[in-house]
Amino acid sequence: MRTLFRLMAFARKYWGWLSLAFLCLIATAAFGLAIPRVLGRGIDTILTSGERSYLIVAAAVVIAASILRGVSEYGNTYLSEVISQRTAYDIRNAIYGQLQRLSFTYHDQSQTGQLMSRATVDVEAIRAFFGRGLLGIAHTFILFVGISYLLISMNWQLALLALAFIPVVGWRAVMVGTRLRPVWLKVQQLMGVLGTTLQENLTGVRIVKAFSRQKEENEKFSIQAKALSDEQIRAARLRAVNMPLMVFLISLPTGLILWYGGRQVIAGSQTIGNLTQFILYIGMLATPVRRLAIMTNLLSRTVSAGQRILEILDSESTVPEKPNAVELRSLRGEVRFEDVSFGYNPRAPALKNINFTVQPGEVVALLGGSGSGKSTVAHLIPRFYDVSAGRITLDGIDIRDVTLASLRKNVGIVQQDIFLFSARIRDNIAYGAVGANMEQIVAAAKAAYLHDFIVSLPDGYDTWVGERGITLSGGEKQRLAIARTLLTNPRILILDDSTSSVDAGTEYLIRQALERIVQGRTVFVITHRLHVIRSADLILVLSEGQIIERGRHDELMTGNGLYRQIYQSQLSAPQGSGENLS
Repeated sequence: MRTLFRLMAFARKYWGWLSLAFLCLIATAAFGLAIPRVLGRGIDTILTSGERSYLIVAAAVVIAASILRGVSEYGNTYLSEVISQRTAYDIRNAIYGQLQRLSFTYHDQSQTGQLMSRATVDVEAIRAFFGRGLLGIAHTFILFVGISYLLISMNWQLALLALAFIPVVGWRAVMVGTRLRPVWLKVQQLMGVLGTTLQENLTGVRIVKAFSRQKEENEKFSIQAKALSDEQIRAARLRAVNMPLMVFLISLPTGLILWYGGRQVIAGSQTIGNLTQFILYIGMLATPVRRLAIMTNLLSRTVSAGQRILEILDSESTVPEKPNAVELRSLRGEVRFEDVSFGYNPRAPALKNINFTVQPGEVVALLGGSGSGKSTVAHLIPRFYDVSAGRITLDGIDIRDVTLASLRKNVGIVQQDIFLFSARIRDNIAYGAVGANMEQIVAAAKAAYLHDFIVSLPDGYDTWVGERGITLSGGEKQRLAIARTLLTNPRILILDDSTSSVDAGTEYLIRQALERIVQGRTVFVITHRLHVIRSADLILVLSEGQIIERGRHDELMTGNGLYRQIYQSQLSAPQGSGENLS
């Protein structure tokens, strides 16, 4: 019930439409209940008085009630759909907004397929509940109460016979709902697993084909699809048994009513019209019972879907923004790490007691082997993650005291793993600079030495980039990413091995551009290129999350540490590899 109440909060803003739909629902039930009443009285009137003119009146009343019932049912159906669609719209936006706010830590631990399943399949299950379930349950309750009242008012003895099986029907509904809920939860989870498998396979289709793993991937997908199919069949089996059984239980009293009511008619204590009404109302009672079976299934699926969605909405970002966070403006570019420690996993720290200061305009080179903590240092500056201990300051201001938007506006990063959107080249370049004009986009492209390539394309800057930038080479994607970052004009620039996928000629052009652009900026470079390392104002050599050497190139070469050993080994490497430091 807690899950349902929380989901209901999304529909609260549409209370006006919901109230109108409820009024239409009451009208639908009232006009429907009036028809058997009119028919029963008509039969008694004709049999007792023989006035055939009453048939015309009764027929007109029945037709009018049917028309009004149809009109009110249309209003109820239409408004229910509007409410369900608007509510689903709000839930989808809430999920999407929450996913945008959650930190890298959450996304590192989540599967894309599961998140997509929750934002689509689970939301659709909730939409169906608001479209058919919520008012459907109300309609079922109104019909049941109305029919029960009419039956008791006509003949309480026959009413007891008719309603005797209702507790059994209610118990059956609760039992089936309890059994369906975990089944639907597993179905929703398996849909997420299947989505993850499909997403990974389509993303890595070139790897699958390159290693001829199509058969194995087909088998893996088939196994997961079979598991999903089995659970859905299990849910269908429960529904298939439940619905006819509940209808049978509520229809069973009809035989008893015919027997007992017929005796009353013969004895003169009951009229044929009343008995006819009873039988018609019993038939109508089967409708809410049948709907109760549908609602039981729908409710179970809604609760399961709601639990999965609320898991996202209840997740808290590990990088929260303080309520009184200030805008970061007029940044000079001083960066200071003070006893910074951090771990993706608390048991295995990635950084331990990192201390260094970078003055505005300096270039810092970060070196180290795989897993040494280079990229982690870079990712802590824009608060992709929060430090576990210590603090990071920009111009003396703790980065946790400023807004995330202003922080990341001042800290530009070109990551090693380049992601491009399925959009025009101009849109990808201007992604981080809302409102940038064409002149600025072209200037950024020229700075990254990408302009000549773009204008050589048939559609120029309007050329459509394929999914994940698949139509561009690695070097072209990295130059586009550099242009995208430069267009935001950040005071602090982070280059995470941003020239790793370009050839020597392209790297030379980019290097010339960067040498112009870095003037006046604080720059962090994660690279293996010797020319960058030699000219850096500060070199930090990391190993196992700690800084083991620091200084300029000349200073580090006077010692006999790891930096000098790696540098000399690179100089003595075969021709063609001497420009790399690894």
